[in-house]
Amino acid sequence: MRITYIHQYFKTPGMAGGTRSYEFARRLVERGHEVHMITGAPAGDRARTSTEAGIVVHWLPVPYDNAMSYRRRLWAFLGFVRRSAVVAGRLRHDLVFATSTPLTVAIPGAYAALRRRVPMVLEVRDVWPELPIAVGALRSPVSRWAARRLEAWAYHRAAHVIALSPGMAGSIRRRFADVAVTVVPNSCDRALFADADRTGAALRRDTPWLADRPLVLYAGTLGLANGVDYLVRMAAALAETDPEVRVVILGDGGMRDRIRALAAELGVLERNLFLLGPVSKAEVVAFFGACDLAVSVFLDLPELGNNSPNKVFDAFAAGRPVAVNHGGWIAELIAETGAGLVLPPGDPAGAAAAVAGFVRDRTAGAAARAAAGALARDRFDRDLLFRDFERVLTGAVASAGRR
Repeated sequence: MRITYIHQYFKTPGMAGGTRSYEFARRLVERGHEVHMITGAPAGDRARTSTEAGIVVHWLPVPYDNAMSYRRRLWAFLGFVRRSAVVAGRLRHDLVFATSTPLTVAIPGAYAALRRRVPMVLEVRDVWPELPIAVGALRSPVSRWAARRLEAWAYHRAAHVIALSPGMAGSIRRRFADVAVTVVPNSCDRALFADADRTGAALRRDTPWLADRPLVLYAGTLGLANGVDYLVRMAAALAETDPEVRVVILGDGGMRDRIRALAAELGVLERNLFLLGPVSKAEVVAFFGACDLAVSVFLDLPELGNNSPNKVFDAFAAGRPVAVNHGGWIAELIAETGAGLVLPPGDPAGAAAAVAGFVRDRTAGAAARAAAGALARDRFDRDLLFRDFERVLTGAVASAGRR
């Protein structure tokens, strides 16, 4: 098949961020498919084309980062719609695959599919617009109406929808019973993390403030929805009860300066909490290999429980336990398998007590590591889930051919 793959935030392993699209696209190429990826250039500087692991990548000059205001993000989304529609419209393809966020990628996807009379498969990475409404990004009745109209239009233009969690799929099915939905969650790149123990040990040797101390790691976006101030307050409680436990926050986003200011105010910055910048996917392996517990936190909103955070699956791939401070399918998975902890939302002090007890308990840690590794191997291996992903794409083309 010739596939046009639209993802505004496409990342390679040499860049900071999730690499789901890269990993699936390169596997499509290995399976003999021709893949053109349309994305925004990292710095938004100029249009160019490159080849990454056999994927032809069209980089468009549309700058974007999490620190932008909602208004500037909207303009970035619309700018990408315009530029990507032009490129996608020129390409010959048998299938268009568009992955959100933002859901506006469905517009160039649907246009390119209609132009060549081929199907579009739409991937949904969060429940939109429920999530932006919940966090206050869409406040006016007009913006909410428009977002819901876009959602309904996008789902009905798609031959099939891929959702990243059971909760996302359930939300879509409840509201759009006629839309075909398949769950393909985020995945574990076990080959990438195979050397995590060795690189993690080297990181510990080279980091005096860490050495052999327990490490709690957050590696991800520092946005409003993430609620990472929870970890700063948890670190403040740990500073009083178990100050040797190290909390590392690795990443960037719109809330970074506020998180740093809060850590300084509470007296934990560079004491037992270390705020580091983003690193590439390849470099993050050592941090997961060094950690005793990886954490995924969000604001205490029910809508956020449907997320499928990359950091959770990277931790499983490294054989590391995960702690979450929210409900939803990941929390249920952890409770069911023993692959980590479910922390109390809104109670950083309670979280500190639970975390300190966990990282000091070698038996519990070993059991949780084994459970995490089993999840990576048996349920979330990238190669395993790629088969489901490719099956949806080939099925959409086959169904279109029979009509």
